Amino acid sequence: MGKKKIAVLTSGGDAPGMNAAIRAVVRSAIAKGIDVYGVYRGYNGLLNGDVEQLNLRSVSDIIGNGGTMLYTARSEEFKTLAGQKKAAKHCQELGISGVVVIGGDGSFAGARALTNAGVNCIGVPGTIDNDIACSEYTIGFDTAMNTAIQMIDKIRDTAQSHDRCSIVEVMGRRCGDIALQVGIACGATSILVPEVAYDIEKDVIARIVDTQKTGKKHFIIIVAEGVGGVVDLSKYIERRLGIETRATILGHVQRGGSPTVRDRVVASLMGHKAVDLLAENIGNRVVAVKQGKIVDYDISEALDMPRVFNKHLYEIAKTISI
Repeated sequence: MGKKKIAVLTSGGDAPGMNAAIRAVVRSAIAKGIDVYGVYRGYNGLLNGDVEQLNLRSVSDIIGNGGTMLYTARSEEFKTLAGQKKAAKHCQELGISGVVVIGGDGSFAGARALTNAGVNCIGVPGTIDNDIACSEYTIGFDTAMNTAIQMIDKIRDTAQSHDRCSIVEVMGRRCGDIALQVGIACGATSILVPEVAYDIEKDVIARIVDTQKTGKKHFIIIVAEGVGGVVDLSKYIERRLGIETRATILGHVQRGGSPTVRDRVVASLMGHKAVDLLAENIGNRVVAVKQGKIVDYDISEALDMPRVFNKHLYEIAKTISI
């Protein structure tokens, strides 16, 4: 029986810290005497044979880089049963018995399918939205928030100079965690998230008016991508209150940049844990953070968990931003 072989790929949206996770997988595997292969462009790489053996030096000096050295893509072919069997066949031909999949829910569904096709997979949560229900934290979340707050602090300078209201859309289609924490960090007058229904008069207009009464003349409104409508909201506020209002959509700038210390460390710990599991021939698991510790869950259990929005933190944000 030859040396054990595993592979690592990144799938879905890129997130700062993915390179740190790749590095940890490669070096943890080699330390255990396991050969490790990099799969380029997600599941497409497994389908097309875009696979290369990695060594210790392959991952030198990548820990501080944003994006992913393995690139990423979405694969329609892999969503089919035929595509999954083809990917598994390619793994078996290469002698690869396990794959570390770094990505989000969609990537984990693919990992479950590949495990069912005969190749053990471990999911590692890498997404800036922090929207993986089983994990308190996902790789890239901290960096994305820090990027957003740097931009918002600059926007605030202009809002303050012009007695202006600035509405800023941050990323988060289904999850308002970036909006909530960034909103607290920048002292936003109002924070709009997809998890909480809002009334424009009560939750935006009235809050601006109340803060005006205390002498405040400039305002920041943070809106999650999943709520949207920031241009229309800016026009409504300007028309309704006569305050000069501007909308800014931060967009994909939040996905890039050098990862923070937290993202580098968490990614490294998760990558190491994934290799530990595959070394024991354990698959169909997702690595996660629970109460500050690195744990793992069955993939199906993880995918079925409902996301719980921190409404207590949301209420605190409302209390301290008036």
